Order: sequence, then C-alpha cells, then structure tokens
Amino acid sequence: MGMVALQTAAASGLTRIGLQTASGAEPAAVDNAPAIVVGSGYGGAVAALRLGQAGIRTLVLEMGRAWNTPGADGKVFCSTSAPDQRSMWFRTRTEAPLATFLWLDVVNRDISAYPGVLDRVHFDAMSVYVGRGVGGGSLVNGGMAVTPLKAYFAEQFPTVDSAEMYGTYFPRARSMLGVNTVDPAWFESTEWYRFTRISRAHAQKTGLKTTFVPNVYDFGYMQREAAGTATKSALAGEVIYGNNHGKRSLDKTYLASALGTGNVTIHTMEKVRAISRAADGSWLLTADRIDTTGTVVETKQYGCAYLFLGGGSLGTTELLVRARETGTLPALDASVGAGWGTNGNVMLGRANHLWDTVGANQSTMPVMGIDDWANTANPVFAEIAPLPTGLEHWVSLYLAITKNPSRASFSYDSGTGGVRLGWTAAHSAVSVAMAKKLFDRINSANSTIYRYDLFGSSNKVFADDFTYHPLGGCVLGKATDNYGRVKGYPRLYVTDGSLVPGSIGVNPFVTITALAERTMARVLAEDTAP
Repeated sequence: MGMVALQTAAASGLTRIGLQTASGAEPAAVDNAPAIVVGSGYGGAVAALRLGQAGIRTLVLEMGRAWNTPGADGKVFCSTSAPDQRSMWFRTRTEAPLATFLWLDVVNRDISAYPGVLDRVHFDAMSVYVGRGVGGGSLVNGGMAVTPLKAYFAEQFPTVDSAEMYGTYFPRARSMLGVNTVDPAWFESTEWYRFTRISRAHAQKTGLKTTFVPNVYDFGYMQREAAGTATKSALAGEVIYGNNHGKRSLDKTYLASALGTGNVTIHTMEKVRAISRAADGSWLLTADRIDTTGTVVETKQYGCAYLFLGGGSLGTTELLVRARETGTLPALDASVGAGWGTNGNVMLGRANHLWDTVGANQSTMPVMGIDDWANTANPVFAEIAPLPTGLEHWVSLYLAITKNPSRASFSYDSGTGGVRLGWTAAHSAVSVAMAKKLFDRINSANSTIYRYDLFGSSNKVFADDFTYHPLGGCVLGKATDNYGRVKGYPRLYVTDGSLVPGSIGVNPFVTITALAERTMARVLAEDTAP
C-alpha cells in the first residue's frame, strides 16, 4: 500500500482498528497513521515538517510534555537560580553541571518529582544531558548554531557530498532554525558580554584565535532586554531549564511550521518502548503514556507504513538495540549501538586576577569560541561559557570540544530492559588531556590557575563525566545506508544525532538538522511514491 493510498485512507485523521490474532483474541486497538515520527528534537522536527508539507498525515510521539502553559508564577519555565519541579525529569534534586561554588553545595535544590524539561541520564562512567519536551534539546541548550569546519565534516562523513551539504542543506537548516549573530558593536560595549571579552583577551595573549559563533537566540530581543524594554530571559539567567523569551527553540520554528501544515499531530507524554514489524511489512509500536507522577496510565499500540526515529543518540539507539537483542528486529546491522562518543566534551573553569573582572551581569547565550582546531597536534574548540550568578566571581568558564577518537558501544541489559554504555574513565581522560594542553598554555601566558571548586568536593578541575553532545549509536553509512535508511528494514529511518560518528568538532545541532533535511529530501523523492 503506497504512501498516497495510506494518506487517503487516513485523511480524516488517525484510523483506529482492531487486529484479530490467529487465536481469535483481540489485542488493544491500533492507532494507524501513514507516517510516525518518534521524538520531537532536531531530527524528528525536520521529518515532521517535511512529511506534513508533502501532504502526508504524520503522528509525532514525544515522551516529554508540551512547554506552552505558564505555571503558578506566570512563566512556562523556571529560572536556573531558583529551580522548581519544572527543572528536571522526575528528580527530587536538581543535577546542574556545576555542582558546587567555593566547594559549597549552593547550586542544586530539592524539588518534587515531575516531568521537567532537563534530564541527566546516568551510565557507568558518563552521564548525558538531554531535553525532555516538545522541542527536545532545543529547549535547554545554549543555542550555539555552529556549522562544522568543512574539512572535518568531510573527514567524519566521507560518503556524503560536502558541496551539497554546504550549498543546500546547511543553509536550509540555518534559515529554518532562525540562526542570527550578535551585533559586534553591541557586543564590544555591553556589560553582558564582559566575561567573553576577558576570555578573548586571555586567548589573544596566548596567541590563540577566537571566533564569533551564531546562535538561535534572537539578538534583537536580547538588546531590548539590556535596554529594559523587553522581559529578561537570557539576561535573567535562563538557559538549562528553558528560556521564557528570545530563544528560537524548535517549538517556535520547525514544529510550529509542521503543525501549520494541518497534517501533523503531536502526542505528548508517550514513550515508545518497542518496535516490531507486521506481516505486511508495516511497523508496530508500543508506547507507554505517563501522567505527571511518571505512572504509566495506558499502553498504546501504533501502526504506520513509514517510521522515522528521532529520539536522539540515546533514545533511538536504545530502541534499536533492544529490538535487535529481543528479536523483534533481528536483522538489524551489528553496528547498531556502536560508534558512540561525547563530542569530546570537557568543562573547566579558570581563576582570573582581581583586575580581570568578568561582570556580575552575564548573558546565558555564548557567542564566541577559542578555535584551535587547526592545531593538528591538539585540536580543540572551546566555547567561552557564561557563569551568571549576579555577582562578580572572577571565573572564566569553558566547554571544550576536543577531537577525542574514543568510541563506545551500547549493549542490551536483559535484567532491566535498558542499555548499558561501554564508555570508560579512560575514554574521558583523552578529552581531559587535550583540554589541559590548551588551557595550560592559556594559564601560563596569563599567570592564572584553574578553579578547583566547581565540580564537587574532590578538587576536580575538569568535568569529564558528562556530555551535552551525545553522538552516534546508529552511524550513517554503517547502521544505515548513506541517507539514514536503516539497513535490513525498508521504510525505517534514523534522522537524529545517532547518525553522527561520535564527534563533529562543534555544537552538533545544525549538523543534525542539515543531515535530516538531506534525508527527508531523498526519502520524499524516492521512497514515498504511490
């Protein structure tokens, strides 16, 4: 049954049918749609929009909630400095990346369990920050919309036409995402980016290059915040638990456009936990619907002809590893689960001299990086990160992205039904050594030292046990063909960060979006004819 025929059959909405089993017993009814997208992050949002524009009825299943209803305080999201239940995904205490300040446990707060917007998923030697909600990671990231160095993209994706990516799909992604750049004159004069200018000066004294980085935060709005004519968001410390204003997250860009087609429906608080294939080749999904206490209130069955996985590096990989190891999709390639990396993430802080003030007022949106990626002996791109506390603290904070070649694999844990990650402390140590080489140079040139008080009580200088940039698990051209079609299973696609082989050298969401655009253009041209 072709896509058009299915679309016509479901023109009035999702069809609900009962399937008779061989024994005559009737299982739960199945909601059918021509296309289903799992997840509403970057890859899922691109798939939903392009399917909707093609006139194809599409259902998006998102495990988080829609962040569009104000709480009792009149705000959709809580602030970073005063987090409440909205901050984290079913936690009783927040788990911010900076654990301490002056070794004091003053950063995190006790909260009540709730489907909050940020999750920290823990594995044996690595934890991963992910966004939960309609818009996925776009709700909680720093908005840094970086296109990778063309040579490194080509190195990581040797089978992808780089000229086409940089001529067509990267520009398409940036346009849809609402990428813009800070006004250089305003940047040089505003108190809100003094912290960046200080780090730039220290980098320049070391002989290092800095570069401006685009963002999806509306810099026109930010300038109005600074002028006092708009409600503060980035200038009110909002970032990891969501921005109430100014941020062009996916719910305001791709997903808003997808819903605008009239062909896309989003179901929230529904987590897909199993995928199988029906006898006719269509897809069957099992999803648990939860309430705000995390209780499963309904288990639902879905069917579709075309299935797009956009659950992120963790979500998509777990679904496929589970399907292969439990036998529901036994022909999945052996490389499913492999090729995972942290994008070389390491966070660190430096202690500045008393005369090098970073400013009590700091924007939460980074706009500059130290670019030493061309240093073939030690390639590092380091974001100059904010640390907005509302007081002068003389700290320069960084998220270093290193060219760490270490990769790990996910394996199925039959005891829990989940997955384990084979990443080790030794893998992280590679990133630390690379970051240390760069920042030892900066400290030496500026007679400064590291901060030892930010990442717990053990005098830890380099935070190497978490990543913001989980990549890999279903690597393009290995677990899939060259366009994200999953090997062995027609009409099953991956559109998210699991396609990226562990490293891209910069914040990855523009790359993920552009690759998804490339996949959707090919799929709609080749796979969905009637």
